[in-house]
Formats: sequence, structure tokens, C-alpha cells
Amino acid sequence: MHPQNDVGRRTAPAAGAELPNGQGTKATGSASCGSADTREGTLAAIVDAPGSEPRLGRVVLPPRTPGTTWVAVVAAPLNPLDLVIASGTFHSARHESPYVPGSECVGVVLDSDRHPPGSWVYGECHASPTTPGTFATQVLIQDDDLLLLPHGLDPVLAAAVGNSGTAAFMPLVEDAGLRPGETVLVLGATGAVGQLAVQVAHRSGAGRVIGVARDRVALDGLLTLGADAVVDLRAGEGGEELAARLLEASGPVDVVLDGLYGVPLEAALQVCAPRARVVNIGNPAGTTVQVPAGLLRGKQLTLSGFAGLHTPLRDKHAALTWLWTALTDGELRVQVRTFPLEELPSAWRAQAVSPHAKCVVLPQDARRARTTTPKQTEHMTVTDRPQLPHSVPTTGPDSLGGEEPGA
Repeated sequence: MHPQNDVGRRTAPAAGAELPNGQGTKATGSASCGSADTREGTLAAIVDAPGSEPRLGRVVLPPRTPGTTWVAVVAAPLNPLDLVIASGTFHSARHESPYVPGSECVGVVLDSDRHPPGSWVYGECHASPTTPGTFATQVLIQDDDLLLLPHGLDPVLAAAVGNSGTAAFMPLVEDAGLRPGETVLVLGATGAVGQLAVQVAHRSGAGRVIGVARDRVALDGLLTLGADAVVDLRAGEGGEELAARLLEASGPVDVVLDGLYGVPLEAALQVCAPRARVVNIGNPAGTTVQVPAGLLRGKQLTLSGFAGLHTPLRDKHAALTWLWTALTDGELRVQVRTFPLEELPSAWRAQAVSPHAKCVVLPQDARRARTTTPKQTEHMTVTDRPQLPHSVPTTGPDSLGGEEPGA
């Protein structure tokens, strides 16, 4: 079922929210879910120490300075990287002090020197103890880390294909230079990135797309997204055995998008065609691989890595434009699970066990979560407009309706 993205006129809210005072970022112990956007602080998720789950609390944002934009967060995706950083095991960042996690969001501009108040934007940030992330009702983001959303684009879907979509599109289309008619192998194909990668490869003219993952039921779903064949990973299977099954399903492979590393990548290298391009984006299956020198040189393979964390937003603009256009045209299927901010721990646990969908937090729903039972249903788009801060009045109706996923 394709998303219903032609949602008609989307009216952005007007500016006028009261700016919180306070110097620096301060996590408080209060878990109150009352009004978040007051001088008491902004409602936010807080990770207290490496390895701990997020809890609900409040932070006092610093005053906005030139070069930054104050944003009301409407939809904030949860990414595997958020969990890895919070665990304290990530190679590039470890936070010993409390911090607000969250690396990307779609929201509405409250105050900015660059963007008019009421503008819908997509933003990225590097969360740390001194820079609160996007799992909050409001966030300060550098102007250079914001892009205006196209008119009429569903904000939940726009957010859902941000980090995940660029991690699929850029390695395949820009780094590997996928050409029409080529065979593509996607390792780790049933996660949010993998599902998008299958669709990107199919829509970019790949002659054959093969998905590889553990869950057989989820793999079968890829056949409706553009995969021509799927191969399941089996516990204890060696590289030679897996390579034989891959070759039977795919034939020689021109492009490999590797989200697994370890034995699956070793097997994939054996079925690569001469001059194949391999791009790694993750390593849940292991931190090392054995690459025979004769294989590497004999086939003249190109091995590279992609890290969205180290890629400036300006370099992702073309990829996001492609993804957002495909969403608007109803040509991408994105399975999303939404959670109010109060239920972020539940989303955290769901992400930890590979939910085969994109978890997206709706911070503006946190107030309603105190008086209603939170719903965690899978859907293609939101059926009710996410609630914006009560101090930011809307200037008209804003339809964000859509369809439930058929998967």
C-alpha cells in the first residue's frame, strides 16, 4: 500500500512562543508532563549515564544565538546509532554526563534569523551534554543543519526517510554509482535502511535486487518492495555455504550495500563480479572480516564505507530531495511505528530487537499521553496532526492524513 502523500494545503503555525530563559543546558529530575514550553524547561528524554535507558525530564535550553534556529519538534526518528551512543560503546562519542538524545527531526520554526517562523524544516544535530538532541518538544539547531521541507510532504514520513533514506541512497547511487541493469545485493535488508535500499535500487533501474537478512517473514515482504529474490541467514552457517546460496539467488553481483559486516560480507565478496563496488554502512554481524588479497586484486573490487554522522547535511540535500519527491509521488513505502515522547523507552526496546520498521517519536503528543493510553500502531502516515506547543497558534487547518501500511 503506497502512502497517501498528496495531503493538500499544509498551513504552518505562526510564531509567538515564549522563549525559555536559562544559561546552558540543565537536566532536572522532574518527570512532570505538564506544559513543556515554559520557564520550567522543555520536556525531553534524558539519558543519565552510559548504558541507561532514557527517562522523561526537563531541560532549560540556552537563549537562541545568531546562527541557530529554535524549532518545535513534530517528529523525531529513533536510529540504531542513538542506542549505540547511549550504550557508551560507540567509537566516536561517549557521554558520561546526562544528555538529551536524538539526532534528527522534522519540526516548525519558532525563531530564526534564516527561516521565517512557521516554516516546516528537517534538521540534524549531534546530541551531547552541551547540545540537547531532538527527543524533546523543542530544540536549538544550527542554521546550516536545517532544510526547508517541500510543501505538502507528510512530516512523519519526511522524518522517517532522513537518516535511513540517505544511508540507503547515497552509498548505492552516489558512492557505488549504481548503473541501470546491474545486480544489487543488500545485506541487512529487512531493517528501515535495508527496505529503503531495496526500493532505491529498484527505482534506480537495477536489473536484479537481492535482499539478505535473518527473518524469513520480513524477507518475504521485500518481494513486494522490488526485491527479485531473498536469502535468509542461518545460524552457524559458514561463509562458503552462504556464498553458494547467494550465487544461486543472485549470480555475479555488481553492487553490495553491506549493513552487516562479518561472515555475510565475506560470503558476498565471493559472489562479486569483476570491478564490483562494496559499501559498508554497519557491522552488527561482527567487527572484522577476512578479505583474501587474491580476491580483492583479482576481481579489482572497490571497498568503501559510508557514515551519515560524518556527512554534512548540505551533502545529503540531493539524496533527501530524491527521497522526498518519491514520497510525494507515492513511490516509496515506509513502515513507521510512532510513539509519544513519554513512551520513548518502549521505542528504545523495540529498536534494540530490530523492529523491521522505523520508530518515530512524536514529542508534541506527550501532553496527551498523560491522559490517554498511548497507541503504538504501525502506520504509513499520521492520521491526526501532531500537536504543536499551545503557545504556537496555527493559522489554519493542516491535514496530515494518510493510509495504514499493508505490510
